Amino acid sequence: MNAPILKLFVLVLVLFAALAGMTSYNSVINADEYRENALNQRPLLKQALVKRGAIRARDGSLLARSVRGDDGIYSRRYSPLARRFSHVLGYDYALTIGRAGLEKSRNDELAGAGTELSSIVDDLSGKRQVGDNIVTNLDSRAQQVALDALGGRRGSVVALEPATGKVRVMASTPGFDPNALRDPQTFTRLNREDNSPLFHRATQAGYAPGSTMKVVTAAAALDSGQFTPESTVSGESPIVVSGVPLNNFSNAQFGSITLTTALTNSVNTVWARVAEQLGDGEMAKYMERFGFGSDPPMDYPDEQMLPSGVYDAEQELLDVDSGDVDIGRVAIGQERLRVTPLQMASVVATIANGGMRMEPRIASRIVDEDGRTVERVEPEEAERVMSEESAAQLTQMMSNVVREGTGTAAALQGIEVAGKTGTAELNIPQNLNQPWFVGFAPRSNPKVAIAVTLENIVGAQGGIVAAPIAKRVMESLLR
Repeated sequence: MNAPILKLFVLVLVLFAALAGMTSYNSVINADEYRENALNQRPLLKQALVKRGAIRARDGSLLARSVRGDDGIYSRRYSPLARRFSHVLGYDYALTIGRAGLEKSRNDELAGAGTELSSIVDDLSGKRQVGDNIVTNLDSRAQQVALDALGGRRGSVVALEPATGKVRVMASTPGFDPNALRDPQTFTRLNREDNSPLFHRATQAGYAPGSTMKVVTAAAALDSGQFTPESTVSGESPIVVSGVPLNNFSNAQFGSITLTTALTNSVNTVWARVAEQLGDGEMAKYMERFGFGSDPPMDYPDEQMLPSGVYDAEQELLDVDSGDVDIGRVAIGQERLRVTPLQMASVVATIANGGMRMEPRIASRIVDEDGRTVERVEPEEAERVMSEESAAQLTQMMSNVVREGTGTAAALQGIEVAGKTGTAELNIPQNLNQPWFVGFAPRSNPKVAIAVTLENIVGAQGGIVAAPIAKRVMESLLR
């Protein structure tokens, strides 16, 4: 064989090997990327021929199922109960408006989708592909209590189990009927409504947290070793923070008071001073440990979760220790700080869990069509935020808030509650506020951690509006 022919032969072999390699890579290793590409309709059409698994609440109540049409195509149907969970459940109309919520994040299990290679093997062997069912951690009764307590007002309630991260309640109002979205025009109309009923406020809305942020500041102060609950700081008002006067609520005056008293009475000037003494680096470290600045590690689509943190005018996250952030005002929930209700529920759940942050989980277990559990979604530790000793000290301080401070409306009969109120002023001339309550109960053996907030409430304060909602939901979960 002469040299030119040999070179051509080698080139053909190289090209063939490259073609085989790329084909294998795209069909096996890179299959997920192609399957999830919005321009690729083939997997969606294939999945429409598969009986999608059901989704159930914690008590086994049916939320979603698939129904087969005369043409062999399956379509999604949602039970009347599903409307309580419209945002967290999401929807599955893949060929028209797409997927959202748990329907999207757990699509592989629901659609019975393994790897591309396993699908090929199933096709060749004639094995019928069927989706697995999902049993969630969601409590249908407590979810309804939360919705009733919100009373149609725009807002959100999130309740977690501190030791496991299980999501018991995730309410967002207003909601929607998932069945109505079969009509794409309904989806378009709802997407344009002023009240944004398709918007998941629990995970997507960035709210000013007000004084609930003081528990994060207190955690940093105690765990750093620079402060104790009995450390004293001046509560005079106003003081100058970053060159601008900062006042206490109603310009209340306090002398030298302990951190416990400062949290009980929500004294702005004390916590601003504490943060400035800690420094932006220390504050940034503890905020990051609590999960600020990143997507929550929850089984939910990333694009439907807003990272909590300080945002600039272009809606980009800022580094808290960049020097461009007023750390004194971040410490009291002001500045450009935006948080989700899920984030604040995770903060208090972490304190309740002795300083260990858990990954929040919506799904409890995956069950096959024969009723056998094929996977249990086990609790996962995200990060140790603070020591158990510091968490216990902060729990005592937060208990004082509910016992004798601004959070008395969240108190439960015979059960000690630890919490913190917050009232973010959104529009002072119009007296529009963002009221909050965050907390957990029972204090000695926490079973539920909760965050409650409402949007644009005239003259409202967290201790008056949000705390009673938290009380009702905690009662329903602790019965």
